[in-house]
Amino acid sequence: MAPKVLSPFLSPLSLPHTVSYSNAKFLRNCTKPVPIYCKSAQSQTQHKNPVPSSDEIPESDGIGAAAPSPGERFLERQRAFEAAKVVLKEVKKKKSREKEKSLKVNRAVASCYGCGAPLHTVDLDAPGYVDPDTYELKKRHHQLRTVICRRCKLLSHGHMITAVGGNGGYSGGQQFVSAEELREKLSHLRNEKALILKLVDIVDFNGSFLARVRDLVGANPIILVVTKIDLLPRDTDLNCVGDWVVEATTKKKLNVLSVHLTSSKSLVGIVGVVSEIQKERKGRDVYILGSANVGKSAFIDALLKTMAQRDPAAAAARKYKPIQSAVPGTTLGPIQINAFLGGGKLFDTPGVHLHHRQSAVVHSEDLPILAPRSRLKGTTLPNARVASEIGMADRWKSDGLNGFSIFWGGLVRIDVLKVLPETSLTFYGPKVLQIHVVPTEKADEFYQKELGVLLTPPTRTDRADDWKGLELTRRLQINFEDVERPASDIAISGLGWIAVEPVRKSIKGSNLNFEDTTKELHLTVHVPRPVEIFVRPPLPVGKTSSEWYQYRELTEKEEELRPKWHY
Repeated sequence: MAPKVLSPFLSPLSLPHTVSYSNAKFLRNCTKPVPIYCKSAQSQTQHKNPVPSSDEIPESDGIGAAAPSPGERFLERQRAFEAAKVVLKEVKKKKSREKEKSLKVNRAVASCYGCGAPLHTVDLDAPGYVDPDTYELKKRHHQLRTVICRRCKLLSHGHMITAVGGNGGYSGGQQFVSAEELREKLSHLRNEKALILKLVDIVDFNGSFLARVRDLVGANPIILVVTKIDLLPRDTDLNCVGDWVVEATTKKKLNVLSVHLTSSKSLVGIVGVVSEIQKERKGRDVYILGSANVGKSAFIDALLKTMAQRDPAAAAARKYKPIQSAVPGTTLGPIQINAFLGGGKLFDTPGVHLHHRQSAVVHSEDLPILAPRSRLKGTTLPNARVASEIGMADRWKSDGLNGFSIFWGGLVRIDVLKVLPETSLTFYGPKVLQIHVVPTEKADEFYQKELGVLLTPPTRTDRADDWKGLELTRRLQINFEDVERPASDIAISGLGWIAVEPVRKSIKGSNLNFEDTTKELHLTVHVPRPVEIFVRPPLPVGKTSSEWYQYRELTEKEEELRPKWHY
């Protein structure tokens, strides 16, 4: 029997469950007739006989499917089109439902270029307020994106105006926005294709790290930018610091493309960040992400200044850069910056407010005290000056810091329970915070009497009356193996850190025998609730850091996967 050509029967049920292409070319390819050759029953039973020549093939007797008519083919194509539309409609609905869950950046509403708050003319004290006449004039000339609000003008002149309330909010000033609302404004990043620059403050590395950053940014690539390295003590070896940061990042199981040590003030490391952005951006938007007061606005200013040398778009964007202020919560909404000549945007984002930092409990007028302005210089105890002030020189020579309490302003108290007579503590933090030492049996009385006077912040006695005190207590047992290097750091979230050395530098290398000594140090740390205390490997700072810092031996696989650091 002669082979017959059969047209395929394409029904809606025969389509795949998901269709990734909706153009006409795809549908034409799916519905193009394909010839199918059928063998008769007789040919299947006589497959061993030789195939007859064309002269021997008998004439068709009409058995088999008839060829479809043009009308039938048209109907089949129409059915295929309708079925594809149904599937594509369901796919689009699913995607739209996922995006509705997140709050996208509303670019249609004009916002203050200084803080990102929506512009309005209603409430004089609210962020985003603009004089009605100015608003109407700028709106008429389509220049609302060049307007700065009243609150930003006050912040730029040194006024401490808080605008974030709720969990992680601040006392003093009228509250307008909750920390949860600010975090919600970042939730859309999970569904964006973007490049993330995650900023971390080296002075408050643990407190500003944002350990759950993947919950915000999803699978987007991350470049880790460490800010304020110009504040580290003089003669610090940045090779050691870079390795320390990479090691800490690896332990936190955060996969990053690279690590950059930067200073927005001196522009150290900024060129490397610009090069990394140009390499990894690939047409995507770039988002600057970090905790409140980590230095995002200052970093963007330094970034635009460096980019402006070669990119005219970045040079023009510098005229309307985000406002800088010591108040956490300065930025209240995503700020779009047209910084790339070839397309794509740069976004400054609201700082993520962390309730466990000191800035969450300090009065708004005392916030500038917590921000170091110049290079850190550690204060080491015990020392001769403090010993003479408290009249305990003889006791320190025999028993060291044992039995003493050390106050770091009004924010931290450390009770030394059991350490070596040669143990020292070095405090790295804001210079304004004074250190006071008293015998532990007199510590409670001293704190009640001097809070707001000698122990500041809180400053002024009226703020001290509202202060809840050092409610959180944590007892620490610090083990050490080598007396020639610091045992660990005690990092206070939002403030700084205390380096714990089993044997102070002045007597290292002497003939003292520590082999039979119990290698444990016992301390109790008191801080306000809910400030966190971190015990971490010592940060290698200072002139001698390169002498005692130990680089970890890496396997070949670790060497390949470990991110590189730059400055």
